[in-house]
Amino acid sequence: MTEFRLAPAKINLALHVTGRRADGYHLLESLVAFTRFGDRLAVRPAPIDAFSVAGAYGQAIPADDGNLVLRARDLLRQAVGPAARPVAITLEKNLPVASGVGGGSSDAAATLRALCRVWDIDPRGEAVRGVAAALGADVPMCLAARPLAARGIGHDITALPFFPALPVVLVNPGVSVSTPAVFSRLAGSENPPLPLLPPFTDEKAAVDWLATTRNDLEAPARALAPEIDAARAALDVAGAGLSRMSGSGATCFGLFASIEHATAAAERIRGNRPGWFVAATHTMASGEFEDEQD
Repeated sequence: MTEFRLAPAKINLALHVTGRRADGYHLLESLVAFTRFGDRLAVRPAPIDAFSVAGAYGQAIPADDGNLVLRARDLLRQAVGPAARPVAITLEKNLPVASGVGGGSSDAAATLRALCRVWDIDPRGEAVRGVAAALGADVPMCLAARPLAARGIGHDITALPFFPALPVVLVNPGVSVSTPAVFSRLAGSENPPLPLLPPFTDEKAAVDWLATTRNDLEAPARALAPEIDAARAALDVAGAGLSRMSGSGATCFGLFASIEHATAAAERIRGNRPGWFVAATHTMASGEFEDEQD
């Protein structure tokens, strides 16, 4: 039996840098959502381990242990022992690499979720949570894959009981930005935290609250990659009610009034910028991913 999993794009709808630890890690507060568009994985039992990559961005994926999919497989196998029989994994890479939407982390989390089904492991168990944390700060968020607030270095996660689906367009202008380089150019680490989270009763409440927030990494990322300005401008001209960079860049997102408006905007941007990555989708509401995947 083959297990199919979506590895959704992770969007930092808001990202505030609030401090820095003695070990150099920055402290963050972020409101995170996941989209119905992303990479896709297929995992099935096999005589020997195998890994293959397809998709628009598959050529950028390493096939060795530098790949988070393979690291997730190997670490979980070490944790669970003999029950972890060989598997064949296929990754369809639809998201740009190193683009601020958590592609590699989401791929790793989707791998863990699929292997839990194939190997008959509790996906909420301690072994899985430990492997996710060992793979990086974003992987526990991607394992949850639902609207959440993340604090600290990303491991302090609070799922939002209600957050609406938001029509969104993702745009990447074809550039990669180094996350360490972005953090090194931060003007300061001590910035105001996220405002108090409201009930988020509907889309308008969510967008109104987001308008009072920011992404503290955007200014240093724009200094490194001016193309980010062009991506945001394209979203604004196409009618986005709010546009912003996600994560450390360079992917930007625009929120739209409806999926129809988002689709029309994506077509317009794609026509003007045929070399860019452009995708119209919507974020998943609270509970949506869990209901469909578990």
